Amino acid sequence: MKREVLRVMSLPGYEAEIGRWLWCLEDVRYTLLKEIDGISQRMLDGKVDERQSIGSLLYHIALVEADWLYTEVLESEWDPEIQSLFPFEFSTEDGRLTHVEGQSLGEHIGRLNMVREVFLSHFRPMDLADWQRARVLERYDVTPEWVVYHLIEHESHHRGQIVHLLRKLQSGQS
Repeated sequence: MKREVLRVMSLPGYEAEIGRWLWCLEDVRYTLLKEIDGISQRMLDGKVDERQSIGSLLYHIALVEADWLYTEVLESEWDPEIQSLFPFEFSTEDGRLTHVEGQSLGEHIGRLNMVREVFLSHFRPMDLADWQRARVLERYDVTPEWVVYHLIEHESHHRGQIVHLLRKLQSGQS
C-alpha cells in the first residue's frame, strides 16, 4: 500500500504564501466537483424539506465568490462577462437563496470555473503588501487574505450541505 502524503502546497505562479491559501481554495473546489460529478438534473433541482437545491447552492457559491472579488478585493464594478453569468437575484424578498432550476450540471460547473479562473488571475500579480492591505469599505475593512479565508470556509460549508442533500436525494427522502 502506498503511503499518502497530506500537505498544503503552493499554487505555482503566485507569491508562496498567497499560493498556499489559493491551493486550499482549489482543494475545496476539487472535492466539491468530485462529489457532484455526473449527478442528474433531478438531483440538481431537487429539494429536501423545502430547503435550497444543489443547483441553487452551486449558483450561490459562484455568485458569492464573484461578489467578494469585485466588491471587496478589487473595489470595482463587475466585469460584464462575469455579471452575465448571474441572471437570477441573490436572494428572495424573505432572505432565502433564489431557487435556481433547470440549469445543467455543465452550466453550473462552467460558471464556477469561469469565476474561479478570473478570481485566480487577479491574485497572480499580487504581492504580500497588497494581500494584507485592508480595503476600507463602508461597513468594514477587509484584506484579500481574509476574503480567501472566508471563501474557503463558505464553500466548505456549502459542500457539506450539498453532500448531505445528495445522500438524502439518493435515498429518496425529500
